[in-house]
Amino acid sequence: MTDTVLTSSPNHHLLRVIIADDIPQVRQDLHLLLQLTGEVEVIGEAASGWEAILQAEALHPDVMVIDLIMPDMDGCQVTYAIKAFELANRVVILSIHANPEDIERAMKAGADAYIQKGADLSILVRAITGS
Repeated sequence: MTDTVLTSSPNHHLLRVIIADDIPQVRQDLHLLLQLTGEVEVIGEAASGWEAILQAEALHPDVMVIDLIMPDMDGCQVTYAIKAFELANRVVILSIHANPEDIERAMKAGADAYIQKGADLSILVRAITGS
């Protein structure tokens, strides 16, 4: 019996992602699930809006996944700052809320996608990759 080693293609670029959510278990779960997709490298986590901006400035992610409701700044305020200062290419808002007002506010702030927590992982991955 031979062992097979799977390696990613040297041309395969993993998307560098920062997760911002004030609930540690949500960050841990998202981190694990996204890493398992083979398309994402989670390079940072933040527990507040301000921390998310500081992480983005320091780490220059491709994508930010941001909770809508967080301490000190909400996800829309963070999104606006991330986009205004070009700290990430894409911003995905992730929230338990799905009311049209929140979605519209997130899109006006510059979010590239708005995903409801609990959605299928493939939906979140498509939002992150932009495909």
